[in-house]
Amino acid sequence: MNERDAWPVEGPIEVRREPPPEWDEHTVDRPGGNVYQSVAWAGHRAGSGWQPRYLVVPGGPGILTLLRPWPWIGGFSAYVPRGPVPVGDGRATAEWLIEATDRLGSEGVDVVAADAEVPADAVYREAIAGAGFRPIEEIQPSRHRISLPFDGRDEDAVFGGIAKSTRQRIRKATGQGIAVVRHDARLPRGDVGEGFAAPDEPTQLALDRFYDLLLETGERRHFSFGPRASFVDWWIAAHRAGHLVHLEARSPDGEPLAGLLLYRHGDRLSTVHSGDHAAARRDHPGALHLLRWRAIQLAIREGRVEMDLGGVDVVGARREPREGEPMWGLYQHKLSFGGRWLELAGAHERVLRPNRHRAGRIAARLARLSGRSGR
Repeated sequence: MNERDAWPVEGPIEVRREPPPEWDEHTVDRPGGNVYQSVAWAGHRAGSGWQPRYLVVPGGPGILTLLRPWPWIGGFSAYVPRGPVPVGDGRATAEWLIEATDRLGSEGVDVVAADAEVPADAVYREAIAGAGFRPIEEIQPSRHRISLPFDGRDEDAVFGGIAKSTRQRIRKATGQGIAVVRHDARLPRGDVGEGFAAPDEPTQLALDRFYDLLLETGERRHFSFGPRASFVDWWIAAHRAGHLVHLEARSPDGEPLAGLLLYRHGDRLSTVHSGDHAAARRDHPGALHLLRWRAIQLAIREGRVEMDLGGVDVVGARREPREGEPMWGLYQHKLSFGGRWLELAGAHERVLRPNRHRAGRIAARLARLSGRSGR
């Protein structure tokens, strides 16, 4: 029996502690897949105390769930990160989530949170609401995203759909000799492709430097990041698995100017983080524009159907930014590439055992306080 035959095709949902063969092929690489459903993400979160469970669904895709045990009292809270992977219409995805939640309840789970990247249609929301799910604040930074669908267009056609001022900045950056270094574990025989430069250093060094760039960008835009090790360790693991691509813009003399992190999953490339140096904005204002265009080219060359330009909504404003708000400029920047606002259903939660859920939250809060006080 080959590895593909090992994936179940009939019977009830199975809950496993180890992933079956070809898990990523069924949950990350398939249309609609997400890197946060990957074996690499499960391993990374396990290092922070989460307990991965692999729900093997007949016919695939699987559903990665992360369990967090309640202190002292037993039982779990659970999170389905960016899952389940959409299948068919909204009702079909809702049915999978409901069935998976019921199955998790039999494993001692008291509450389940999920934030599948499902379009915000009434069918999905009504179906899960009928099963006891309610909306909650987002677990990931953004709820919605800016989508650039290719609709079968080639590079020239997509470039022609970019705003004139943005095209001018891309051409100017290219004329200045700005190079785009591509860190990608899936490079075919080391061939980086037209428009890209090969790395001259280990990827880990470039990712560590990119974290510093994000800190600088965050100070300028008034947002913060968590511990370095948590971010960089995950980026390294995702890169090794082929799920992450890092692009870095460099001046003709090799000085780093800007960076862009992409996830490769499903039928799209997704923007994760971007940043640039303040001096680069003055001396090379098109560096980040060139990075985004190179990312779009890469997505087209890989046969993706969409470039996900990332989100721009924030806590308290889960909607399109308005002129004068902090995210307005970034929103306009992404729209200039031909992006469209794509509204998603957002995060939801279902409490299976209310009393145990309340007790578990109290226990978790007391455990955190105890840890801070050193007792």
